[in-house]
Amino acid sequence: MAIIELDELVAGLPLRKPIAAIDLGTKTIGLAVSDLGLSFAHPRPVIMRGKFTRDAATLLAALEREDVYALAIGLPINMDGSEGPRAQASRAFARNLRLLTSLPLIFWDERLSTVAAERALIEMDVSRRNRATRIDSAAAAFILQGLLDRLRGLSAR
Repeated sequence: MAIIELDELVAGLPLRKPIAAIDLGTKTIGLAVSDLGLSFAHPRPVIMRGKFTRDAATLLAALEREDVYALAIGLPINMDGSEGPRAQASRAFARNLRLLTSLPLIFWDERLSTVAAERALIEMDVSRRNRATRIDSAAAAFILQGLLDRLRGLSAR
């Protein structure tokens, strides 16, 4: 499917279907899925990265199990608003993924999501070793929660 904008997501959003988000790390793909009411983001186990075809198949199988409507892809924009190599890698991942799925894909600014996720894990007294295995899914949950909050703000108008 196409990579869409926020207004297109809002216009096509069905009732009682969750949305997912991913955070593309270098070694893992963090995944989070919303509840059916689109209020809360819930982290899921990370996907260990390998070759794109295996990563995509694993991700798409997880999204199918969760019966998601759309997938938000964290876009790591620099603090000055520019896009560096990590943002280009996220865009390339999305371009390749859209050829394999009918899910709408949307980019979401993920600035500081990993920092916020790490702080939350530290506050929960998660060990450094365990943080390393959970950070990308926690970041995906922050990305998704930002999108869900924005959607709730738009529907309140």
